[in-house]
Amino acid sequence: MGNLLTGDSFKEPTTVEECDSTWDTDSGGEEEQGDDEEEAESVDVKQSGGEEESAADGADAGNQRDCSSIEPNVKPKRSFYAARDLYKYRHQYPNFKDLRCQNDLCNLRFYMNKIPFKPDGVYIEEILNKWTGDYDKLEHNHTYIQWLFPLREQGLNFYAKELTSCEIEEFKKSKEAIKRFVLAYKMMLDFFGLKLVDKKGKVLRATNWQERFQHLNESQHNYLRITRILKSLGELGYENFKSPLVKTFLEESIVENTIPNMKQSALEYFVYTIKDRSERRKLLRFASHHYQPPEHFIWGPSKQPKPDQSKTIKKISLNRSLKKNTQKSEDNKMDHSMERPQNLSSDVEEWQLEQVEEENSQRAEGDDAGKESENDVYKSEHSQDVILCPAIASPISSTTDEEGTKQSKEANKVSIIIVEATNQGSTDCLCNLSPSTSVTPVVTEPSGTGKEV
Repeated sequence: MGNLLTGDSFKEPTTVEECDSTWDTDSGGEEEQGDDEEEAESVDVKQSGGEEESAADGADAGNQRDCSSIEPNVKPKRSFYAARDLYKYRHQYPNFKDLRCQNDLCNLRFYMNKIPFKPDGVYIEEILNKWTGDYDKLEHNHTYIQWLFPLREQGLNFYAKELTSCEIEEFKKSKEAIKRFVLAYKMMLDFFGLKLVDKKGKVLRATNWQERFQHLNESQHNYLRITRILKSLGELGYENFKSPLVKTFLEESIVENTIPNMKQSALEYFVYTIKDRSERRKLLRFASHHYQPPEHFIWGPSKQPKPDQSKTIKKISLNRSLKKNTQKSEDNKMDHSMERPQNLSSDVEEWQLEQVEEENSQRAEGDDAGKESENDVYKSEHSQDVILCPAIASPISSTTDEEGTKQSKEANKVSIIIVEATNQGSTDCLCNLSPSTSVTPVVTEPSGTGKEV
């Protein structure tokens, strides 16, 4: 990778997921209608990593060739080497430093026809005039591609120099250099069986497309060249040319099946040379609609829920569970209040304990569950408390048998009364009352203003 990682501030990603930010800002269904319109245009792009050009890229080159010849029934896997290489490219090579003299500008001088490329010693004008259409020379010569499509990374031809930021700016200002750069791109498209048809980068099949597509399907080292071409287009101001080319290669490899061996490289490499996330999503959605078998398409958004979504789901589940438990507790309390207690004192104490437990449960429940049960719970802060409890029987005095029997029958009847306490402390007195207590508490009949149970 040359001088790409000389600094210490950049932390390299360690997984494919860290390298791929394509779906981070996905809005859900953007531009799907646009996909259908572009499908009729037949435009595509292919990726051929700068891996053919460096030692670390050599691992990627082998990986890219292997991916292209995967058995149809074997589920493909994402390449970490490819993901990391394209991540660095899309992020302008973090910690990249121009160590070479800024005044050298050998790539620009080559395109100005002032120096030949090394080691062959051929000028750019000769390449454009004599090599165009010479498919054997373009196929078997492996030193010219680094000069025609320079990058900010070292390639296998060590005579070729990396681009510098200063050189890129000067290159874009030179109309002569830009004109020859576009002609070089057209020459390579013709070699692949395509032609450039407008200034937006739209490409279509050339007249000899069948012969060239067959060659491209068999000569998979050209996939690496395509990746380099795509990268160089983005470096030198032609980012808009990339998406149409990638779309065409996806269409030919996945839909038309004219270049089936290119399918994996197009998805793993070519798509990820495009810097705009929305453009990458459009291309991947197009590919997923036609990919076979569909369950093997591994370039879509992650199916794992995001951390904040998981927390929200857990919180909602917890609130629902607490609401359900609170409702059960209230139902049990209402059922219990309708029964005749055997011991009034213990009954009142149990009821008060239920109130304390219910209040603690409401505090833990949160705002939503708490608001629903708050109005039905005993509030100790009020100056006048209203307490629902079983009727307290009057003390049985020494009377006749007939009167005692009558009182006994009335004691067995179940009724609900309201005990009005003048303050909070007075409720504690109820704990000491029992059917045998000689002191009769102050009892009033419901006035109709209380809450019905």
